Amino acid sequence: MKPASSLLNTLRGFLIGTAEVIPGVSGGTIAVIVGVYETIISGISDFGSALGYLVRGKTTQALASFKKIRFAALLPILFGMLVAIFAAAAVLEPLIESEPELVRAGFAGMLIASFSVPARMIRESFSVTAGLAILAGAAIAFWLTSLPNAGITEPGWWEIVLFAAVAVCALVLPGVSGSFFLLAVGMYAPTIAAVNDRDLSYLGLFVAGAIAGLLVFARAVQWFLQNQRVLTLSLMLGLMIGSLRALWPWQSADRELLPVSDPVLPLVALIIGFLIVLVTIIAERYIRARPNQ
Repeated sequence: MKPASSLLNTLRGFLIGTAEVIPGVSGGTIAVIVGVYETIISGISDFGSALGYLVRGKTTQALASFKKIRFAALLPILFGMLVAIFAAAAVLEPLIESEPELVRAGFAGMLIASFSVPARMIRESFSVTAGLAILAGAAIAFWLTSLPNAGITEPGWWEIVLFAAVAVCALVLPGVSGSFFLLAVGMYAPTIAAVNDRDLSYLGLFVAGAIAGLLVFARAVQWFLQNQRVLTLSLMLGLMIGSLRALWPWQSADRELLPVSDPVLPLVALIIGFLIVLVTIIAERYIRARPNQ
């Protein structure tokens, strides 16, 4: 691959990695916008197939699957993502500590704008069942994000692996934010801190969970999208709506909701966050429509 192409793919990876760190912004959506979504998804699929063949002792088929992977494109993308994750984490951690109200408001705006992605996908096939799935998802998410112990300061190894496995599924679902999932379950702050502190034990477990998620959960999510698309997207939308409770700007350390105080700056942050995601969604629709013109 030419150096210019590698540099461009590194930039694409940087944009995807930045999106993955920001709750409410989907790395999968950015991958679609910059034109490498299919490359990433096919690479994940081929990698999973290769590992499956290796486990079963079928080395010839495993080698054939590995050869299908476009490493020349994927490695620069991965490098760009890693650089972005470390750079964005260094910026976000002090902001979360110094301006929690503004950060939550900004993230809330991003999440509200992203509602349109699953909503647009189900609007033509909406049914009573889909409505019930939205309500159930919203109730579950609201309850989970209301728990006082949702903020995890010292997560166990199994929590790191499990939540990383679930969060990474967002990479295969445009419009879904893995970082927001981590924020909702209280794992966002410790993960960002681990990145900034270069906590290799934490990061090693997180990477292991992410790989497991790509090989197991991501495929399961794809199966549900193929076989129960409307119901899956409806439940997803409900979870996103209910999770807004975690982003109410004014709340105590135990997640007790507090009354509104000095709303001007948080409102500005919410609008900015909303516009950031709105622009990415519009850009994605424009990119998707271009081949049909």
